[in-house]
Amino acid sequence: MIIVMQKHTEESKVEVVVAELSRRGFDVHRSTGTGQTVLGVVGDVAQIDPREFELFDGVQEVVRVSEPYKLSSRTFRREDTVVEVKNGIKVGGKEVVVMAGPCTIENERQLFETARAVGRAGARVLRGGAYKPRSSPYAFQGMGVEGLKLLHAAGQEFGMATVSEVMEISQIETMLGYVDILQIGARNMQNFNLLTAVGQTRKPVLLKRGMSATVEEWLLAAEYVLAGGNYQVILCERGIRTFDTYMRNTLDIGAIPVVHKLSHLPIVIDPSHATGRRDKVAPLARAGVAAGADGLLIEVHVEPEKALCDGPQSLYPEQFVELMDELRIIVPAVRRTLG
Repeated sequence: MIIVMQKHTEESKVEVVVAELSRRGFDVHRSTGTGQTVLGVVGDVAQIDPREFELFDGVQEVVRVSEPYKLSSRTFRREDTVVEVKNGIKVGGKEVVVMAGPCTIENERQLFETARAVGRAGARVLRGGAYKPRSSPYAFQGMGVEGLKLLHAAGQEFGMATVSEVMEISQIETMLGYVDILQIGARNMQNFNLLTAVGQTRKPVLLKRGMSATVEEWLLAAEYVLAGGNYQVILCERGIRTFDTYMRNTLDIGAIPVVHKLSHLPIVIDPSHATGRRDKVAPLARAGVAAGADGLLIEVHVEPEKALCDGPQSLYPEQFVELMDELRIIVPAVRRTLG
């Protein structure tokens, strides 16, 4: 249920409504826009007669939310959420934010050379996996904490924020000191204990769509993070599994405008994992930006042919530079900017 307060309602009147809802055992989430406050009420709201709260001073209307996802719904927050990371980086604003780097952190030279290349080309966030979920238990699983330390150092060196995947609850505390965005991978999209745990942090969360998840299921996963009080959520479309086998997955470009209609959360795309093919990354990156994506997550490696993980889908630095030049032609057409 959503309670919409009148524009420019005094704070004391809002607090009276919040206090009454809390007294009745409901969780209340506030969304404050331009001159107007909206209260999201979470709990068994079937017992509430909306007319009771419509009589409270300062209440404009009470709306029952039909969607199963409440806090991620556009009904709860009509204005777009802009996730502030660091160094003026804002995902969901006018700038299309590019996150780039190797799939897996392999060593200091590989990471720093890649970071230098993507930073010079305009990437604002450095990506790099320290804990790597692999289909085979015999494949390289990442450098762990040492990789996180290298990622943090490279981000500091080249003035970029950092993003890396958290695999389990026990890793969160350590990662908070090294990364600026916690990534939840596709395999963990419905790991509800992990989602709840990152919801207790106030660190931005990049939530990837599960390979077989509907948009509704994806937004419900985001709900777990939001319900914990962490509203810094960025959705990431990384391709879904379909009947086609030519590419690794099928990038759902249509999900971009759908999410913008249904939710206030920003959405970025990962054409690298979606395609699994280096030659298809740039075309889909361009298409995603044209469709309204708020950012891109791109894999770049200085020597993809020697990569320990996902080399075939990683761009060479010169290919990334070319892509950024192409994007600078596209973004003005959709009234955006590029770092």
